[in-house]
Amino acid sequence: MTDTDKAYAIIMAGGSGTRFWPLSRRDRPKQFLSLGPDARSLLRATAERVWDLIPPERTFVVTSELLREQVEKELPELEADRILAEPVGRNTAPCIGWAATHVKRLDPDAVMTVLPADHYIGDTEAYVDTLRRGLQAATHGDYVTIGIRPTRAETGYGYIEVGSELDPGVFRARRFVEKPNRQRAEQFVASGCFLWNSGMFVFLASRILEAIDKHLPGLGEQLQRYDEAARAGDEASVVAETYAELPAVSIDHGIMEKIGSVSVVPGSFDWSDLGSWTSAWELSSRDERDNVLPEGGIGVDASGNYAWAPEGKLVALIGVEDLVVVDSGDALLVVPRERAQDVREIVAALRERGDQQK
Repeated sequence: MTDTDKAYAIIMAGGSGTRFWPLSRRDRPKQFLSLGPDARSLLRATAERVWDLIPPERTFVVTSELLREQVEKELPELEADRILAEPVGRNTAPCIGWAATHVKRLDPDAVMTVLPADHYIGDTEAYVDTLRRGLQAATHGDYVTIGIRPTRAETGYGYIEVGSELDPGVFRARRFVEKPNRQRAEQFVASGCFLWNSGMFVFLASRILEAIDKHLPGLGEQLQRYDEAARAGDEASVVAETYAELPAVSIDHGIMEKIGSVSVVPGSFDWSDLGSWTSAWELSSRDERDNVLPEGGIGVDASGNYAWAPEGKLVALIGVEDLVVVDSGDALLVVPRERAQDVREIVAALRERGDQQK
């Protein structure tokens, strides 16, 4: 038996991707877009990478009811019961816990690899090797998180402080640290003892459910109800009626930060959580003036810009620097690249005035 025979992949694909407006919309969010150098959608790329290790028949995608059909089209290899559609988003702890009940019913000894659907990974071979080490550690009962070796003092990521080596390539996670200010981020990177928190996890399905019962007992009780309803053939109606009542809490805050013994496996592959249009600019091929332009685009005395437009539309930039310009056809975004994180404020303003599809 190989070390992956009991491994299941859980891909979290329910996010709204508001920082990538106007391309990312409520009914077609970020995970369905192609961003950076890969022509595939982020969801498709995530699935195909993990399928180098774990087959489609042992892959679950947790998404929203609104996005179920898009997931089915994007990943036709999945059986219908491998797509779990949340009636409403309640953050990652309920999402992961619900998936764990499905996996545990299939195999009480199953180990879960939990992956966001909307990240960029640059080296599939190194990535798969990292996941394999995580699976081996989790098979022994460890709660495992994947950390990324930092390449700069990034203030937009959480960090993990690394302790002693437990097994080759597996270390004790001493603590999780929230997004730091610039000075602390520089200290973390200089120390060599910190990794970026990637939001990827590996653990036995039974162990994460035990942790939820201990640290989030209200959620644990509801998940037990779902499990009982599923065995009786009535899970869908119970989930539809009660899912909105689940606590909206992340797996980091709700579980991982409260567990005394978490392991971390460092990954050395290129990685980005693609948190804004700035990330897309960083990952894309740029011209000699650091511009990212659509095919046929023209830049005159322009530098450091990211521009996107529908195929066939000419983009011309003159005398501007460090801008993001995105034309989706029905909406136009122009923002300084350093303020790309603020794009979600536009989405909030549009929703407040009733423009749900904008």
